[in-house]
Amino acid sequence: MKSTDNRFGILNSEWMKAVDNINDSLMLGAIEHLSKSGFRWIDVPIMTKITGACENVDTLYSVEHFGKTAYLAQTGQLYLEAKIPSHEKVWTVIHSSRAEGSVDDRHLNQFHLIEFEHKGGFEMLLDIIEETIKAMMRKVLKNNRDDLEILGRSIDELESYLRPFNSITYTEAVEHLKGTALEIEWGDDLTHAHELFLVEKYGNGPLFITHYPKKIKFFNMRVNDDDPGVVNSADLIMPYSGESVGSAERENDYGRLVKRLKESQMFRILSKRGVTMQDFEEYLNLVKKDPILHSGCGIGFTRVSQSVMGFEDIRMATSYPLNSSVLY
Repeated sequence: MKSTDNRFGILNSEWMKAVDNINDSLMLGAIEHLSKSGFRWIDVPIMTKITGACENVDTLYSVEHFGKTAYLAQTGQLYLEAKIPSHEKVWTVIHSSRAEGSVDDRHLNQFHLIEFEHKGGFEMLLDIIEETIKAMMRKVLKNNRDDLEILGRSIDELESYLRPFNSITYTEAVEHLKGTALEIEWGDDLTHAHELFLVEKYGNGPLFITHYPKKIKFFNMRVNDDDPGVVNSADLIMPYSGESVGSAERENDYGRLVKRLKESQMFRILSKRGVTMQDFEEYLNLVKKDPILHSGCGIGFTRVSQSVMGFEDIRMATSYPLNSSVLY
């Protein structure tokens, strides 16, 4: 089955039915696990001010909202963070919208993002991410062995993902790449090729890469106390799909948070487009009022799905893959 096939021609095929069944189990596994772990579901806006953006503001979809510019949300993160004082553990699922112009086998213009925030620090965050991903996979292995067989998926390989996840720092990742054709300088972002190389080096299972350089990460990721050049962040890299979860401790020091925002590349770009600090004032004031140490993540659902199904192309892992060349 090819991702470029006519969608409505394959929509009710046995193959696509298997994809749907597995996706259903993956989502159910996440929801059940978060609910049992004491997380409270929160509704977040899907059309937002600039506070619904991730790092790359050039991929925002803008819409007119009664004379004002609004944006299709890329993340509900800041809106979830605002609920931490009340609930301590919160989660949501949004359609994350990214105006990616290129068409390739690993990006979609719209996908489900499972997001959670919790009171507590970095190590707790990594544990919850690992437990959630494994709960999703266990649900598939329990309910969908016939579907996996239809897709030609190796169940033994998928079961191997349930081993303890490996973890390395970004600095260690750069060291591993030295002397290879993929060598990079410290401070460069990792590409998909780098991610898959590192996953293979560590046994072809899910791999955390932690403590990325501050300059390439979102402004509210908390700076490491021992090394101010890095933030307490982690990406979960999965076989086939690469980066599937982005996560971090959140900065809870108001002064440092304001400084990080003002100095961020994102804000420099936005300020040239008329955005000011006032556009972030409500979020900043929430941190000022309740400076609670908390952490969170965004799980790219279709990236997880792609890895679980063993597809080289993300478009094969969803019924209606949206990119710049497709509209349904």
